[in-house]
Amino acid sequence: MADRYRGTMYVGVTADLAKRVFQHRQGTGSDFCVRYGLRYLVWAEHGERIEDCIAQEKRLKRWRREWKIAAIERANPDWLDLYEALI
Repeated sequence: MADRYRGTMYVGVTADLAKRVFQHRQGTGSDFCVRYGLRYLVWAEHGERIEDCIAQEKRLKRWRREWKIAAIERANPDWLDLYEALI
């Protein structure tokens, strides 16, 4: 999640991406997203096993900001909101 192009970013894990993004957009998701106004889904990964997804989330949270931006921009160079594609 992000608030704008190259702005504040949030990394999380969920079993239902569309539902979780909706919660973030409504202000009922994480406190971090509420506090910083993160409304845009700009990048997502899919995994089969929740254990692997949680491990990947922990890795991503340790990444440097520049690495996160590069990963987003490889898949979504214009930082478009990907939420509409989910619903």
